[in-house]
Amino acid sequence: MSGRIAVAAVKPGWPMMVARLWFCLCVGIVVAAGPASAADRAEPKRIVLLHSFGRDFRPWSEYARSIKAELERQSSYPLDIQEHTLLSARFNNPGPETPFVDYLRSLYVGCPPDLVMSIGAPAARFLQKYRAELFPDTPMVLAAVEQRLVNRAGLTGNDTVVSVYNDFAAFFATMLKVMPDTRTIAVVTGTSPLEKFWRDEIKREARPFEDRVAFVWLADLPFAEILARAPSLPPHTVLFWQLMSVDAAGVSHEGDNAVRQLHAVANVPIFSYQEAFFGRDTVGGPMHSIADVSSRTANAAVRILDGEKPANIRFEPVQFAPPRYDWREMQRWGISEQNLPEGSQILFREPTLWEAYRWQIVLIAAVILMQAGLISGMLHQHRRRRLAEVESRQRLAELAHVNRYAAVGELTTSIAHELNQPLGSILTNAETAELMLKSASPDLDEIREILADIRRDDQRASEVIRRLRSILRKTPFETAEIDLNETVGEAIGFLTAVADRRKIALRFAAAGNALYVKGDTVQLQQVILNLIINAIDALAETETRAREVGVTTVRSGAFAEIRIEDSGPGITSNDLRDVFNPFFTTKPLGMGMGLTICRTIVEAHRGQILAENKPTGGALFTIRLPIAQ
Repeated sequence: MSGRIAVAAVKPGWPMMVARLWFCLCVGIVVAAGPASAADRAEPKRIVLLHSFGRDFRPWSEYARSIKAELERQSSYPLDIQEHTLLSARFNNPGPETPFVDYLRSLYVGCPPDLVMSIGAPAARFLQKYRAELFPDTPMVLAAVEQRLVNRAGLTGNDTVVSVYNDFAAFFATMLKVMPDTRTIAVVTGTSPLEKFWRDEIKREARPFEDRVAFVWLADLPFAEILARAPSLPPHTVLFWQLMSVDAAGVSHEGDNAVRQLHAVANVPIFSYQEAFFGRDTVGGPMHSIADVSSRTANAAVRILDGEKPANIRFEPVQFAPPRYDWREMQRWGISEQNLPEGSQILFREPTLWEAYRWQIVLIAAVILMQAGLISGMLHQHRRRRLAEVESRQRLAELAHVNRYAAVGELTTSIAHELNQPLGSILTNAETAELMLKSASPDLDEIREILADIRRDDQRASEVIRRLRSILRKTPFETAEIDLNETVGEAIGFLTAVADRRKIALRFAAAGNALYVKGDTVQLQQVILNLIINAIDALAETETRAREVGVTTVRSGAFAEIRIEDSGPGITSNDLRDVFNPFFTTKPLGMGMGLTICRTIVEAHRGQILAENKPTGGALFTIRLPIAQ
């Protein structure tokens, strides 16, 4: 098992002797704690790991954690990793570095480490600057440093570099492909010397995109003001997170607290090329693979510990890995998968129903199988019930057909009158034409007018017969889109003669616009005939001066209404609730099925029929049918 000594940065005023005694004491504890059989094991390899910003400062803290894990996995030696933090890179005006240099020199004088490793550019520059004073002969691995920040002139044959390349132009191009409606890119970065350098680099690589989007640079604002503006950023804006180690107010920001606070309040998505922020705060995109950088760094360290010369170990700068995107952020900001670049990965998808509730689904399926026999029996009973309903509907259709015959029977006189009138007129006109043709000089124009009258009366008689046949035909229930005004008007045409003969005024007021409903013309006309005949019968024995039956069609919201009212005595309060019940009638020779059939027909049309008494006297029947969409 490897021992580890973690030494934090100390205040410059500490006495060097205390620090040296502390280090020696720790080393003694590690050696004393080893088992008695340690002699037959390899000597532990001591590695000094220098952080640029802090052990908990992302993204470099993630690189360090991953590198240490890879070293443990790849190394065949016990490892003693001793970590220190530079910290000065996190301040706009860092103090002198000499006390820290003296502190490190006091720790390792006379017992240099086997390998020195830096994380990030500031730590790499520090080690190169003070190498002669601290570790003149110790090999170094400069890890996770951007290639533009590598001090090539300061490299020796005892150094290996694992660098990365920030391709901002490629990142912006990908970001605009994912969100093509973007108009503004707000760049968030701090004001430390390192952050100012990267702001200038980003500006340089952003120039080709300035004719397409506007860039807003937030480096001159305190982070508190950035948070205040974030909830009300203009539409079609995205935030590009570069880094925030120290803001314009001189406030240092530890770890990923800053980007987490921004994500909590921003009304636009956040993009970053740093994998350390992916999975919680950013949408994603092309980013550096921490695992790739860590694997190369650990590989170089192990090869150096095995005796290979550092100058012979070379790596190309690590480029952006294939784009990755957070499914949760895509859902939040409405990003379509079709806009993602080819080869993109989508992570953190919500589990499917089967993945989330597998055991519950299995249990439900078992219950369903156990009930299969019962359900089968219920289905059999349901089938028998449906057959009974079909048979019942057939019986109802036959009863409705009989009811139509009964209604037409009551209209026999009216039908005979409707037919006799045009037929008598045809006979009279024909005889007149014969007499005129016998004269020496017949008036041909007048004969033409007589023939036109004969044709008109013939069409009138044919229309009466057509109406009668449509009412009496026996057809199944057929739904079609019909004009309610036309249907009601045609039904009233049968009853005009009956009303006139009984000296009853039959008035029809149609809606101003066509009222289209879905229904069966014959059955709806049967309902109208039954209700109007009932109204005429109710007025037959009254002595009121105004003997009227009014029919009105109107639109009421999403429904078409047919209102049939009379000026008769109305319906008694005891009878009003029973008028639609089977076999209830107030007529001496009635069957009591007319209104029951009417209600059944209206309900089959998904409508409603109501009966009530008017305040001024007389009954009012209202039929409500849904308007055809």
